[in-house]
Amino acid sequence: MARAFERLGATFIKFGQILSTRPDLLGPGYIAPLSRLQDQVEPAKWKAIAAVLAAELGPERRARIVDVDPTPVAAASVAQVHFARLHDATPVAVKVLRPGIAPVIAHDVSLLYAAAGLVEKLFSDGPRLRPREVVAEFEKHLEDELDLMREAANCSQLRRNFKDSPLLSVPGVYWDYCGHDAMVMDRMDGIPVSQIERLRESGVDLPKLAATGVEIFFTQVFRDGFFHADMHPGNILVRPGSEQYIALDFGIMGTLTEVDKQ
Repeated sequence: MARAFERLGATFIKFGQILSTRPDLLGPGYIAPLSRLQDQVEPAKWKAIAAVLAAELGPERRARIVDVDPTPVAAASVAQVHFARLHDATPVAVKVLRPGIAPVIAHDVSLLYAAAGLVEKLFSDGPRLRPREVVAEFEKHLEDELDLMREAANCSQLRRNFKDSPLLSVPGVYWDYCGHDAMVMDRMDGIPVSQIERLRESGVDLPKLAATGVEIFFTQVFRDGFFHADMHPGNILVRPGSEQYIALDFGIMGTLTEVDKQ
């Protein structure tokens, strides 16, 4: 199933990511293969990614990013991440949109709208399920992920909200190197939250880690009204030897008004 989603492209990879977090819908035999879609999708060729980065930053700013690892540390539905250094040796992570991804997603979404229309017409429960509204919400999330300048702003806001927090660490953004198709942020090293044995071996208190996760969620929702809305395991690391989470990937965020929080 994971290979099928990958062959179908970015929109369906995103759908597969959602399914990978729903063991209540699919058995473990499906969840494990689908989990690869969270951050280990077949990457775009480095030559194509390098061209996107050069076009976004221009020659002067691009020259200040050095030692870029051509093998991505993570590759997902719409973008991939490469470790690098700035000219002053600062370790960074460079996130770049896959080349030509926007028209591919637009085409895929048009197919989803057509399918939603058929569901409404052919099934008695179709109108009640509001499939067009589901597709519209999905489209909005995809559009948000296609603007890395927006993601950089989301990242910065969440970092401000958790400044000096022992609960959650959020990378800093290097605004001089950010644009619609690329963003540069602090390199964050940690253990993927799904790797339970590695967490144990590093001395992480798992019950405390679970409690910290709940506290982070409620803090985002009820204190800040601004929360990470794509917290699948591929977007969460844990700092070794501690119970501090590290958040990654800020393309999809949610907001709540004061009325909503009531």
